[in-house]
Amino acid sequence: MAREFKLPDIGEGVHEGEVVKWFVKEGDPIRENDPVVEVMTDKVTVQIPSPVTGKVLQLRAKEGEVVKVGATLVVFGEDGEAPPATPSAPAARPTSSAPPPAPTRASVPPPPPPSYGEALAAPAVRRLAKELNVNLGAIRGSGPQGRILEDDVRRAAAQASAVAPAATISRPAPAPQAVRPAVPQAPSSGARGGEERIPIHGLRKRIFEKMAKSNVTAAHFTYVEEVDMSQLVHLREHLREAAERKGIKLTFLPFFIKSVLGALKEFPALNSSVDDEHGEIVVKKYYNIGIATATDEGLTVTVVHEADKKDLWGLAKEIERLSNAAREKKLALEDVLGSTFTITSLGKEGGVFATPIINWPEVGILGIHKIEKRPVVRNDQIVVRDMMYLSCSFDHRVVDGHIGAAFVQSVRNSLEHPALLFVGLE
Repeated sequence: MAREFKLPDIGEGVHEGEVVKWFVKEGDPIRENDPVVEVMTDKVTVQIPSPVTGKVLQLRAKEGEVVKVGATLVVFGEDGEAPPATPSAPAARPTSSAPPPAPTRASVPPPPPPSYGEALAAPAVRRLAKELNVNLGAIRGSGPQGRILEDDVRRAAAQASAVAPAATISRPAPAPQAVRPAVPQAPSSGARGGEERIPIHGLRKRIFEKMAKSNVTAAHFTYVEEVDMSQLVHLREHLREAAERKGIKLTFLPFFIKSVLGALKEFPALNSSVDDEHGEIVVKKYYNIGIATATDEGLTVTVVHEADKKDLWGLAKEIERLSNAAREKKLALEDVLGSTFTITSLGKEGGVFATPIINWPEVGILGIHKIEKRPVVRNDQIVVRDMMYLSCSFDHRVVDGHIGAAFVQSVRNSLEHPALLFVGLE
């Protein structure tokens, strides 16, 4: 029996997604949990698996098409079953080929624009239309399947600004040959005078929105501290051979997570989020640590769930899995949702220090920077040590200055004395 599979509710305020790639075609056999389609949302690119075993009867969207949550993506059925009839698209309202007469008085309103049915447009296009006060329902899209592009919106805005003054003039409209032709718009994505215009969509649009939201909503303050990493560098080198025998790539991140977990348990206010809508601080009793990972599409925060229940090897394995999945665009939705505190690092390019932006609605973020040998004073002697800076940003609405400072000092203490990471003091 035919079964329609609809684009699931992806959460986080996402209402639509773009079909990036189909892994099946009509008529293919399919097994439960086999990958079916890759969908890109404003949050993440995810692969959606098949919920059934059977046959692919019909694909209801093409690659590059934007579909709404709840719209049918694919129809599954049984072997030998015929595909159902494709639902017909709503007919466009007929338009007249003759131009409407020009109004002769200011009191005569212009005719309403034609409607072409439900607008099919990417989130970035919808935002542009809102900024330019353009009704998407009155535009005939020039993209695939009538999809409205940025150029369509800009042309509509230009035409509206040219027509609007004419509606307020009481004298007759000029003859057609006297009308000044509109200046053609250059393609938004092509080169123009040494420029290149890149549409803001998908993950990059999500980064735009979330960083702006965080910067405007949270009252940021940053606390910077220097850490002597010499003992931890030595410990990691000592454990690297054991990690390789287990098939594990041991970076510094598992140690940072362990250190952060201890500090979060000491200062639980840092393991919280702000519900601005209800005016509440939500303190989490679980520990899901976000790791900011660089990908070709932009910065993605992957999440190590229940990090406090994993040992050093378990953390290293999960970090490596998430990093690979992010680069290969194979992240599942749960891999990017639910973080309670975030760590961000640029690795060797980490610089001296920075002011990281909070992963809203969390209340703190830890920035870790490059480790380098520097001369420092120890016992009145100048010695060379492996040094690093920590940069931690907090939401000052929730975290008082002395609490943020104490949190960073706790992280610093466990990093400088890494035996504390494993003694289980709670």
